[in-house]
Amino acid sequence: PAAAMTGVLTKSLLLGVVTLALLHTGWAERCEFVEITDEWTYNYAATFSAPAPADFSGLVVDLYFNRPVDSIDFYQGTAEKVDDHHFILRDDSLSGTAGLIVECKFQAHFPEAQAVVTAATINGVPICEGGWTTVPPLQDPCDPTGMKPYDYAQVLCMGILFYEAERSGHLPADQRITWRYDSALDDGSDVGHDLTGGYYDAGDHVKFGFPMAYSASLIGWGLIDFADGYEAAGQVEYGRAAVKWATDYFLKAYTAHWEFYGQVGRGDLDHSYWGRPENMTMERPSMKIDEAAPGSELAGETAAALAIASIVFKEADPAYSSKILGVASELYEFADAKRQNYHISIPDAAAYYQSFSGYYDELLWAALWLYRATDDATYLDRARGHYAEIPTSPNNRLVQFSWDDKRAGAFSLGTLLDPEFTEYATGIQGFFDWVKHEAPYTPAGLVYLDTWGPNRHAANVAFLMFWKSHHRGVGISRDLVYTKSHERPALHLGLSTNQCHLDTQIPGHLSSGE
Repeated sequence: PAAAMTGVLTKSLLLGVVTLALLHTGWAERCEFVEITDEWTYNYAATFSAPAPADFSGLVVDLYFNRPVDSIDFYQGTAEKVDDHHFILRDDSLSGTAGLIVECKFQAHFPEAQAVVTAATINGVPICEGGWTTVPPLQDPCDPTGMKPYDYAQVLCMGILFYEAERSGHLPADQRITWRYDSALDDGSDVGHDLTGGYYDAGDHVKFGFPMAYSASLIGWGLIDFADGYEAAGQVEYGRAAVKWATDYFLKAYTAHWEFYGQVGRGDLDHSYWGRPENMTMERPSMKIDEAAPGSELAGETAAALAIASIVFKEADPAYSSKILGVASELYEFADAKRQNYHISIPDAAAYYQSFSGYYDELLWAALWLYRATDDATYLDRARGHYAEIPTSPNNRLVQFSWDDKRAGAFSLGTLLDPEFTEYATGIQGFFDWVKHEAPYTPAGLVYLDTWGPNRHAANVAFLMFWKSHHRGVGISRDLVYTKSHERPALHLGLSTNQCHLDTQIPGHLSSGE
């Protein structure tokens, strides 16, 4: 049960309280900067993690316990026993500046009842002094704007902020979610690549590339076609940063020609861990697709995300735009030439993000976005070919727009980019007709398309309807934005944080935060 005992400087998540499951009688006065990570009879492993109160050269941490302790193991440095209740940890090799996170891992051995740290100092400065102290809540960076009747500008800000909370890797200085710190800095080390960065998946810590790429695609789409809304809300730079956090990771994950790492972490191991990402110690295997084991949905969706991002950054950063567009083209060719469902090559994804709609929708979606990014008409021709390949059986009916099924988004985009190919307009019109007349609704008017995150599904369809209204004259009946009665909006827009996965659209001046 022992973990490696190290004293290192890291930027790690500072919750200020440990998991409630660890509460025991007599813990009311424990130090909030100590977390017990493993425990067995008369022993436990723990981590002390707190910000340095001042610049320092050499580390001295005094720990005070509420009950007698026999000894402490601190392998990176030395542990001195002053008395049964007071121990000193020293590591002369450490130095740093005020504010950096000091982290010391140790084992405590006690004779009877479990002893916990009630007070601590760093180089003589008190860090916790025997009381239960809750870290003050984060000051909301998204101030109300006064927009009526709903403050969509504030919601857009909060939607983007959700992604900052989901960031993995080394966090930037302008990180607004200040209780998050660096994490998963060894990702990719098992395969000799730097796979740090990207986004975690909802409340979990796996990096699933397929839904992550879809999220980047939809944020980017909003930045392109509702740029005025982003500008009015003051969120352009934050939106670009959210996209780039994903696309920078995708560039790292594209490690060779037609080799792309689509997942880091294993779902079962991750789901058995109830801690913060900064303290993960479980195995995080890196999983890829390549020519021998391809994955068309993953490659196609990532190609679309990068093509969209190339448009987002075309003026702001032309060199970056050109770079990611080149990778987008290669990944699309990979997806089309080496056709296979990606969960076959990355079996761990099957239980979490298997694409039941297949890969034809991703091929269509990627081809259309590559045309929009390049103005190369051959992509339009190939998109028509992909459309013709989509199965038309009753079991493949279009009933949502999501990380799995991109058809509704592709049909909408197709009406703008290739209006002469009327099948796109027919397809999206049929979907909207179904949403209006046949889809189930809750008594209060929410279109209920799936039990997994019904608000996000409502928001995704709302985005498409708003987008089609924004691009009038490209094949949609205007009355589809109303319900069958009371002239209410055709569906209620769900504005809630996703509890299942990253699945996002931000239509200009509003965001689902999913």
